Amino acid sequence: MKQRVTALVALAALLPAVAAQGAPQTKSRKTSSTVAEKPAPAPAPNILSIIPAQGEPNITVTLSGTGFTAKTSAFLGTIEVPTTVVGPELLTFTIPKLPPGLYALFLKRDGATSRTYNFSIQAPKPFVESISPDTISVCSSAGERVLSITGRNFQPASQVLFDGSVVKSSFGSEQSLTFTVPQAPGGLHQVQVKNPDDTFTTPMTLTIVATPEIYSVTRSDAAVTYYKLVIEGKNFQPGTTIVVEENSLQVGLNAGAGKRLRAGAPPSGEREFLTFVDCSKLVYQRYPADPTDKDLRIQVINPNGETSSVVQVTAP
Repeated sequence: MKQRVTALVALAALLPAVAAQGAPQTKSRKTSSTVAEKPAPAPAPNILSIIPAQGEPNITVTLSGTGFTAKTSAFLGTIEVPTTVVGPELLTFTIPKLPPGLYALFLKRDGATSRTYNFSIQAPKPFVESISPDTISVCSSAGERVLSITGRNFQPASQVLFDGSVVKSSFGSEQSLTFTVPQAPGGLHQVQVKNPDDTFTTPMTLTIVATPEIYSVTRSDAAVTYYKLVIEGKNFQPGTTIVVEENSLQVGLNAGAGKRLRAGAPPSGEREFLTFVDCSKLVYQRYPADPTDKDLRIQVINPNGETSSVVQVTAP
């Protein structure tokens, strides 16, 4: 009987303890549920890569990372830069026209700021897309020697280099320059643009053609003992030589023989000579041995060795 009384007293003491632990737990769960309903602040945008890590204005920069949204803004120093958000992990922006230098690059979104990175803006380099014309003749006129350069990032103080030497030029716009090609021998020549910050374009090639061409040969100023052959064409040079081959219908000492006459050279024991008038005209004063027409083959050779095609004329 004494043992039964002791068991009932112990059971009566345990039941209130169980109820007291359960209530706070319930109350505690309610409190915990209230805190969980409050939205946690979103993490700041995070930059993982910047490509390229430096550049000049108008170049597109791609950032990869996390936390990018339509509200994400990019900053270069204190300048906010418009962005294009491709996705939550990718956005791009275009480098604005800012002075060259080192800028702090970071992102902002909803008051949160990313880590800051250094970003270098470089001076825009000049770039030549084309030159026009890209081929001229060595005897081109002044108007034909005006050359236009098309490209970008030209400045009023940009200089044009012709074979490495500065030549006088005119600034048209950031996309165009002009200059007059100086007198130069035939061949390939280089054209470059240099900006004040010592940045250069890749050389472009200008071809100057010096090959002589004969358009026509006509008789003129005939006298008793001589007449003149006027040779017209282009790219004739001082010191040009003509080669005259004569195929006489009659057998003689000069039949099939070639004769060379150099403009400006004193007659070599002969009366015949060659006069250089200009790039387009030569005058050959000829003393025929007889008045019979013959087939003359004439070729022009410039001092640099370039030759014209052979032209055949019929004359005494």
